[in-house]
Amino acid sequence: MLELTLLAGPGSTTVRSFATCLCSVMEVPAAHVPLPTGTLQEAMGQWRQWLAGRGFGLAELAKPQAFNWPGYWIALVRTESTGGSSAVLMFGTPAGVVLSPGAPNLAGKPLPGLDVVAGYAVAGLDPASPTVAPDTALSGVVEAVAIADRAKAPIGLVANARALAGRGLEGDRYAAKTGTFSSGAPTARGYDLTLIEAEVLDELVLPDGSRLTYADARRNIVTRGVDLNRLVGRHFLIGDVECLGQRFCEPCAHLERLTQPGTLRGLIHRGGLRADILTGGTIAPGMTIQTLT
Repeated sequence: MLELTLLAGPGSTTVRSFATCLCSVMEVPAAHVPLPTGTLQEAMGQWRQWLAGRGFGLAELAKPQAFNWPGYWIALVRTESTGGSSAVLMFGTPAGVVLSPGAPNLAGKPLPGLDVVAGYAVAGLDPASPTVAPDTALSGVVEAVAIADRAKAPIGLVANARALAGRGLEGDRYAAKTGTFSSGAPTARGYDLTLIEAEVLDELVLPDGSRLTYADARRNIVTRGVDLNRLVGRHFLIGDVECLGQRFCEPCAHLERLTQPGTLRGLIHRGGLRADILTGGTIAPGMTIQTLT
């Protein structure tokens, strides 16, 4: 996403804020996004045509207040400051506001705290993914290991942890199936282990000037020297423990509630990796991380 302020123009705050959110999520220059002067519904027609030319659609949500989507979407919310509605950019599961050009005071607000009147998802018109060539070998090291014995409990750094195949780290809430996002479904994947890059945490400065400690990030493994986003779909070793990267471990409003304002926005696409543990063993700081496939 692009960090933007409310686009200038003669249109209403509702239309201009929606156009700003589209500009941000599509990451295009402001001049490339239509900025209609009519009603929101009239503007929707122009935006849909513009998006279609780029291979995207704009789908209205039937129940936006209960929408569960790990990526970006746009919500229209009633605001006292504008005397009407304003568009905000949402992200995460549970969702929170990551951009609010028409009502800056809403930034960081979780979905349940918003008066949502409508919601829209920007989605690709063709869901088929192109074939991706095998990636190059990657390697790094374990910087820290952290566990919490139950959901929402403080995370503690440990000298080492026993990895349990198909479960998680011994003593951690996800191995016990008591984590906030634990799934009891036998086909569920990506709930055993979470990882995040030390480099991301080292450089992240929150709006109030504070930083997240390695424990604050609430991930099991803090890594150094390896691009975790490139481990999705790949087998890798942590020491002698084999793992399989499943998907990004994106931030959400829940993480922001347990940390500091700005955490959600600061970790978008940098929140780390969710992985399955395929073989057991011990994981400790200093161990090598290396790809197998």
